[in-house]
Amino acid sequence: MNIQQNIRVAVDAIVFGYSRRQLHVLLIRQKFGLLKDRWALVGGFVQDHEPLSEAVQRELREEAGISVDYLEQLYTFGDDVHRDPRMRVVSVAYFALVHTEKYQLIADSDAEDARWFPIDELPPLAFDHARIIQTAYRRLQGKLSYQPIGFDLLPEHFPFSDLENLYCTILNTEIDRRNFRKKMLSFGILEETEHSAIQKSGRPGKLFKFNSLKYNDLKEKGFVFEIKFA
Repeated sequence: MNIQQNIRVAVDAIVFGYSRRQLHVLLIRQKFGLLKDRWALVGGFVQDHEPLSEAVQRELREEAGISVDYLEQLYTFGDDVHRDPRMRVVSVAYFALVHTEKYQLIADSDAEDARWFPIDELPPLAFDHARIIQTAYRRLQGKLSYQPIGFDLLPEHFPFSDLENLYCTILNTEIDRRNFRKKMLSFGILEETEHSAIQKSGRPGKLFKFNSLKYNDLKEKGFVFEIKFA
């Protein structure tokens, strides 16, 4: 069989961050090429010698100056053969959840600038990156009900109200806060710390932290994290 191909493989990173009660997405502004000055996801072509997971981490370091602990493969985008105006490109997308205040963005390589954008205030994007972000956002919303991934978006210590507001923000709806608190505390994976939240008025509330070791231990024993939202 004579197979002729002229296809490039790329990776894209959808990095979600959370601050000031808003969900953000990391974007870079293109420095070169046909789409110069357009905003886009961090990403680029995979080198011949590197695994996909290493390629996406390299692009994050080169274009935004950051490294994230965990990236989950999301989807492969290639059905639209014209998704990239330069050539046929198949992109494997990964997404990550981070607390934005832990990172200082440094644009370099093919990026003129790197910034956090609120997910409901995104600029016009290059390629099909708007579709990729929406796909990742739907995955994030779905996973909130069966994995404790929201803690990755919060600092180590946080008031319980911040966890409630995070769920409301990502799901774009109000939740039954009393039942949410009761259910979340019943899992036994949240610990009340000795630290208190700084408040302008009223009695300061205690800060909590997520016990990942206990969660992993419970999961090995068959524990299932599940929160249902009406």
